[in-house]
Amino acid sequence: MSYQGNPCWYELGTVDLEAAAEFYGRIFGWQIADSGMEGFDYRLASAGEDMVAGMMSNAELPGNPPSNWLIYFAVDDCDKTAAAIHAAGGRIYKEPADIPGTGRYAVVTDPQGAAFGLLQPDMSQMSEADRARAEAGEGAFNQKRPGHAHWNELMSSDPQAGFAFYAELFGWTEGEAMDMGDLGTYQLFRHKGVDIGAMMGLGDAPVPVWLPYFGVAGSVSGAIETIGAAGGKVHQGPLEVPGPAWIAVAQDPQGAWFAIVGPEK
Repeated sequence: MSYQGNPCWYELGTVDLEAAAEFYGRIFGWQIADSGMEGFDYRLASAGEDMVAGMMSNAELPGNPPSNWLIYFAVDDCDKTAAAIHAAGGRIYKEPADIPGTGRYAVVTDPQGAAFGLLQPDMSQMSEADRARAEAGEGAFNQKRPGHAHWNELMSSDPQAGFAFYAELFGWTEGEAMDMGDLGTYQLFRHKGVDIGAMMGLGDAPVPVWLPYFGVAGSVSGAIETIGAAGGKVHQGPLEVPGPAWIAVAQDPQGAWFAIVGPEK
């Protein structure tokens, strides 16, 4: 059973944990509760029966990082994968370490500098049903359920080199390539035959970065209104994309970028 390359977790580091929890609970209907970690305030967001995201404070982290979303990809061997990333020219921000009851994780970058996480699930803590769902890529990432992540988008200074890196690391394959004119090519990528995201040039992004898309239950226009009313800022959208679907790209009140997607405008 291999988990390598499944998008499996979405983690918000924020400058105001209480305000961020209230914001996302309002936007996505997430139920947010303390994780119970001793000595560490880590919140868990749930959509229905699934835990879909984690939230933590950036306030005391070195370098005063801005609020941001971090996408985690599942791996079969965290240490081996981190070593492969380093050998390929990526950076290791957080060396592999254990999370009791969850697994082994690391925080890394690709050779172009886009940060992402690795998570090696602790299979001893999982039921057979949960293992099957994890292998199928269901859980935090589920394109059929609102409140879950639906898409993973990489903006890169060298998307072709980026694709080669991730294809070698995770076994991802090319999907459809869309011509975006001055913005270049929007290259979809697949995991186990399913389109799970895309890679493109930097566009308006100042640095290489991963952007998570979360599904909304109602219309995207309605979600845009809620984002604005809750203090967030929508930069693009609603925009129609193949699917058909509608998207919008936004920032929460603390500055973290995220996107939404839904079947209705």
